[in-house]
Amino acid sequence: MNVIDTWPVNRPIPLTRALKPLAGAVLLGTLSMALQAHGAETEGPALARANADTALGTVTVNARRREESAQDVPTPISVLGGEVLENQRIYRVQDIQQLVPSTSVAYVHARQSSIAIRGLGNNPASDGLEGSVGVYLDNVYLGRPGMAVFDLLDVEQIDVLRGPQGTLFGKNTTAGVLNISTRKPTFTPERSIETSVGEDGYFQTKGSISGPLSETLAGRLSAYRTRDDGYVKNVYNGDSLNGGARQGFRGQLLWQPSETFNLRWIGEYNEEDSNNGILTLHSTGPTINGVNRYEQRAAAAGATLVYGKDRKVNFDSDQQVTVFQGGTSLEANWTLPNDFTLTSITAYRWWDFTPRNDDGLNVSASINAGVRVRDKQYSQEIRLASPTGGAFDYVLGAYWFKQDLDNRQHNFYGPLADVWNGTAPGALANVTSFGYGHIDTDSYALFAQGTWHLTERLDFTAGIRGTYEEKDAWVTRDAPIGGAAVTGTAATQRQGRHGAYDSDDLSLHSFSPSGLLSLSYQFMPTLLGYGSLAHGEKSGGVNLTVGAAPTAGADSLLVGTERSNNAELGFKSTWLDNSLLFNANLFWTEVSGYQANAYDHSTRTQYLTNAGEVRSRGLELESTWKPVRGLTLNANGSWNDVRYTDYEDAPCPPEVSFQAGAPASCDLTGHQVVGASKWIANLNGSYQWTLDSGLQPYVNASYAFRSRAVGTIDDSEYGQIPSYALVNLSAGLRGDLGDGQWDVSLWLKNAGDKSYFTSLWNSANGGYSGVLGTPRTLGLTARYDF
Repeated sequence: MNVIDTWPVNRPIPLTRALKPLAGAVLLGTLSMALQAHGAETEGPALARANADTALGTVTVNARRREESAQDVPTPISVLGGEVLENQRIYRVQDIQQLVPSTSVAYVHARQSSIAIRGLGNNPASDGLEGSVGVYLDNVYLGRPGMAVFDLLDVEQIDVLRGPQGTLFGKNTTAGVLNISTRKPTFTPERSIETSVGEDGYFQTKGSISGPLSETLAGRLSAYRTRDDGYVKNVYNGDSLNGGARQGFRGQLLWQPSETFNLRWIGEYNEEDSNNGILTLHSTGPTINGVNRYEQRAAAAGATLVYGKDRKVNFDSDQQVTVFQGGTSLEANWTLPNDFTLTSITAYRWWDFTPRNDDGLNVSASINAGVRVRDKQYSQEIRLASPTGGAFDYVLGAYWFKQDLDNRQHNFYGPLADVWNGTAPGALANVTSFGYGHIDTDSYALFAQGTWHLTERLDFTAGIRGTYEEKDAWVTRDAPIGGAAVTGTAATQRQGRHGAYDSDDLSLHSFSPSGLLSLSYQFMPTLLGYGSLAHGEKSGGVNLTVGAAPTAGADSLLVGTERSNNAELGFKSTWLDNSLLFNANLFWTEVSGYQANAYDHSTRTQYLTNAGEVRSRGLELESTWKPVRGLTLNANGSWNDVRYTDYEDAPCPPEVSFQAGAPASCDLTGHQVVGASKWIANLNGSYQWTLDSGLQPYVNASYAFRSRAVGTIDDSEYGQIPSYALVNLSAGLRGDLGDGQWDVSLWLKNAGDKSYFTSLWNSANGGYSGVLGTPRTLGLTARYDF
């Protein structure tokens, strides 16, 4: 095996503008030492033992649908092993952005969540549209990002692939892939139990058991339960919010009757009962001609405003989220007589989401609003992989995906609704409205990717995919009920905002091609260079809430195709006798028809739209260094410039739209894309040693920095997400007990108690509300593996 085949089990760490001068000096010095060390021809026995102690481990990935070293894959990919996730106390998908470059997770609750890579993909709450970043769990595509919003249970590793994917993955994507792999059943008995306690009522228990059921059958069962009180204080009644309970389990069977066939069945279930989804007040927006509309109408309604930076809200209604989801999959792998491998993955998943949302006021303007979702999906993938070792190898396959989704939008207004909404008396007060949406998606795809080994060092890879999709949908809304009988302006406003509506049948039919061309060259055993061109497309979708459709027509509910062209140039390398890993890449992505969320101030509705053209370009760095035995240092970072290159018909920020004679739209060409921090840096380190008694103390530390980001598509000066940095610390002790090992650790998350917003949303009357990150939290974890 070449030295290039090695890769650290503990992964990345980034470099930000704040660390740029220091990082440059360290990088130049490190590369200089690495080049000198690479020229050494001999080493003594002592040095050989030292090198063995500091050598990085091999990380295997399945990014090209065959097992290989991550360092041999000519594409940017970050790998987070289960051990890293446990050491850094990362147990939710929304926290992985603290460990990898160019990645952002916007999270309010399970429905309003999204994953973006290189600034592309911030589209939460899009029931009628797939994400720009594909999320996979054990090789099964998840049709809703919220399907991944559960505790990471018994995870083997997480792979983050950046750039358009589709020539090998089940569903075509334009920004990247998040691939989650859980631990398989084993024929050697494994058992573990873990309990954590912390501040704000945090309590989590996880356990797993695995082992043989017969000579050819193994099983694995994992389960968890997590609860916490929440960290946002409701001054209205003294309750703690943004907490609750989550629990679930996963059962697996692995049948291996021979060396040439295996069958893996997975069944899982997760549920959540919480008051997550709390949006705290970030800004009341602009003051125009001495009047701040948000503050003025709040005062008229008798509301007392509380700003979220203090982790406080003032709600008079309940906040509630319930989620039930589950799924099953069956993966079969055959090794054919000619060493071809045939793989079949059959899966079914379902997801039920029900919210109850307050309007953020301590008076009765909106009592309850939200969108309930019921989703079912089916998928089938078949792949054939050729043998390796010859001049040419390939993977080809077919994919089918079906989704059946229904939602129901509800609005229950209180007696002060007209004061808060600025409507005529009686227009909305005590009115109730229900709207319904439905979409059926059928997706069919053929894909193939092959690699020609032109010389011992030079490889050429080409891939192609064709996807045909049909989407059939409808959107309706019942006539409003309740409220007083009204005429004139009040009746017109009630009808315009919540009048009966029927879109009739809506349909989208599209053919979306994807392609890849890549060259890679092994300059030396520890240095791989590569360049690639890729094209990705994902079909359009449907806004499944009425929004502005009654005045703009049913066609305004449709969202067009998103297309992405991407160029990469990078290298992967290991140095210093495989104790130092350093990877870097440049990328340039052009996106047309970018699908994004916008906000209609008149109807107060979030809706999807094609936000013109976008350019994403930048630099990504990843490194891991093991300078001495027991010490591992990781650094990764990205500089990412993501801007609209053509967006002339964009929504205006309130400081423009609230002015007299304001234009109907604004030109946001040249503005930054929502949620895309230009600088991201992640640093983390782990050190463990062994005492004479055999006990193993260890310490872990991490630092995660994100620069300022635009909060909403209108790029208002009042809706900006400030930069922030987080520090997490932990220390623990391991030891042997019987046939197992115990582990006790003390951890501190957000050690500096930084108050920060992770995402922002447009609020009524020109205000902005957002999601606050977790405060400083001290906790203790005890684990026993046996």
